[in-house]
Amino acid sequence: MSIPEFLLEVSIVIIAVVSLLTNLSVLLCFVQSSDLRAHVPGIFMINLSLSNILLSIINMPATFLGVVSGANPLGDLFCHVVSFAETFITSNAMLSMAALSMDRWIAVVFPLRYSSKMRYRDAFLIVAYSWLHSLIFSLTQLMMNWGGYSYTYASCTVHLDLDQVSQLGIYATFTALFHGSSFALCLLVLCFAYLKVLRVAKSHCKRIDVITVQTLLLLVDIHPSVKERCLAQRKKRKQRATKKICVFIGSFILCFSPYVITRLVELLPSVRIPRYWGIATKCLFYAKASSDPFVYCLLRQQYRKVLVSIISRVVGKDHYLLSVTSASSTFDTTDDSCLARIT
Repeated sequence: MSIPEFLLEVSIVIIAVVSLLTNLSVLLCFVQSSDLRAHVPGIFMINLSLSNILLSIINMPATFLGVVSGANPLGDLFCHVVSFAETFITSNAMLSMAALSMDRWIAVVFPLRYSSKMRYRDAFLIVAYSWLHSLIFSLTQLMMNWGGYSYTYASCTVHLDLDQVSQLGIYATFTALFHGSSFALCLLVLCFAYLKVLRVAKSHCKRIDVITVQTLLLLVDIHPSVKERCLAQRKKRKQRATKKICVFIGSFILCFSPYVITRLVELLPSVRIPRYWGIATKCLFYAKASSDPFVYCLLRQQYRKVLVSIISRVVGKDHYLLSVTSASSTFDTTDDSCLARIT
């Protein structure tokens, strides 16, 4: 085993474990908190978390076994199933991210009309479209027998075998349509929605800044340190909004674009993709599933409060069980000593 292969295997294991634990934590937060379930975007977040969990327990282990063995570790039948699942899951996850961005856009740009524009019925219809969209491409891939083990990516994925070269034109059209309607479309929606949100956030910051400056001018006797603190808060507000938008869009581009570009470039007959590069782009692709809970949920105060309450309850139960066990053991030893004295 070479050092690059070892590093790739370790990366896949770490990504799979982190992705599974963090996405399960998100679902646990929704199960335990009625406030989180009451929000419409929670439907999109649950859909995204379920997709990431399925990716962690189906596709990531299969890719790990493919890297270790250097061949198809599952057999043709199971490899077709895993390939079908990958196409469905990845498309559904991307569309869920686009839905979350549109929800934020409506909430920020149209706050007074949000409850009428984004209802539970609308959210379920969007999720239903996401599933239908993903299912169409998955079934097309399955019927055309394009799913199989790819040595370049060490995984069961959309793949054209050597004996199917005559279908290269149709396969190239399918690949371009799939990535265009999932990656490119979702990236366009993300950029449109979050840049609009950033513009509105900056306009709100300017209004707050005007009020702050006017207040400071009226308060002539205010201490200089208070003025400096107010000016520092102005900068932090602007930087915070920009950082959030950069994280939303940047993580999407960083994780998905190398893999998508590689899949499109390999359609050229004269191009041969190196194996290590293919697996590395696959790892980046999987890394998005482990970063989504932090980007969308776990760093927010609402989710942190729910997680802290869950952990405190679990720790409290453990302390209670330990105290009961220690007390019972104390009683047992006391009884034994009494019996020893009697006998």
